[in-house]
Amino acid sequence: MAVVDNHCHLEFPAGEPELTVEARLAEAAAVGVDRVVQIGCELESARWTADAVETFPSLVGGVALHPNEAPLHAAGTHPSGVGYADAFAEIAAIARGERIRVIGETGLDFFRTSEDGRDAQVAAFRDHIALAKELDLPLQIHDRDAHAEVLDVLERDGAPERTVFHCFSGDAAMARLCAHRGYYLSFAGTVTFRNAAGLRAALAVTPLERVLVETDAPFLTPHPHRGAPNAPYLVPLTMRTIAQVKEVDLGLACTTISRTTESLYGPW
Repeated sequence: MAVVDNHCHLEFPAGEPELTVEARLAEAAAVGVDRVVQIGCELESARWTADAVETFPSLVGGVALHPNEAPLHAAGTHPSGVGYADAFAEIAAIARGERIRVIGETGLDFFRTSEDGRDAQVAAFRDHIALAKELDLPLQIHDRDAHAEVLDVLERDGAPERTVFHCFSGDAAMARLCAHRGYYLSFAGTVTFRNAAGLRAALAVTPLERVLVETDAPFLTPHPHRGAPNAPYLVPLTMRTIAQVKEVDLGLACTTISRTTESLYGPW
């Protein structure tokens, strides 16, 4: 039963000993995770992503300036020394590659960025929304402690036709609103955690046709491996939880999510 990991970061080392990208993709394919969306959300990882999607046929990519990176570029304090305008211009250029299929992850993060950087986050978010529309690409959203503000920006600017909440973290009421607006909700290993009843309630009210699955590897490793590095081969653990919560056959869940994923990102 094939399914797609629609958000991961393979540029990060993983495993002890460290596994190559080839090894991690082979592990994933062996359990049915035969395609992966690789996300590069700062300049160095965006460049890495552009190369990786040309090297590995099972990858397509997404690029953006992460909401915690954009304020540093805007303030002139980013370690790269690159200002915001130049950084965003490079992301926009990379995004025009044939195997770059996503603008993201972008959005708002009020957990790690202080109030001083929030205006810059909002401005960058709006720039990425406009870029996704210009290139007719899906938008993947990072939303941490900023649910109302993210929804407000999307409503005011107009969300791209294909908008995905990466690692959805809202409640059931937000899930209903997102589904009503036509957004897609991507669930990561967090939905398997014992203390995530609220997140499973959000999944329960989301139409299966609006559900995606991801790892966010090497982060957010599903139960029972929480705390260890995550990797695409662990998607089946999250898929089983999705099928159980949605009360559908696992095969149907995989088939539906695979079909939805291809409708968003196109063929590999």
